[in-house]
Amino acid sequence: MSRPPMRRGGSALDQAEAAFKAVTSKPVEAAPAPKSQTPPAGKELVSLRLDRDVLEHFQEDGPGWQERINAALRVSAGLE
Repeated sequence: MSRPPMRRGGSALDQAEAAFKAVTSKPVEAAPAPKSQTPPAGKELVSLRLDRDVLEHFQEDGPGWQERINAALRVSAGLE
């Protein structure tokens, strides 16, 4: 038995599908680069362990306790 000659590009069905995909496929768009979230005033997120009583002292006055801790550390470090 002899085989039928092989044609380039596959069968007519394969060629039709490839042509259809080329015409109907949307071009792949590059995803926008994620926006980096820069903390205000050059602040950096860190993990810090504080004694419970120190933390409670700064939290007693309500919101803004992190800023108060930062201010106290700046004074202690001689930065202000």
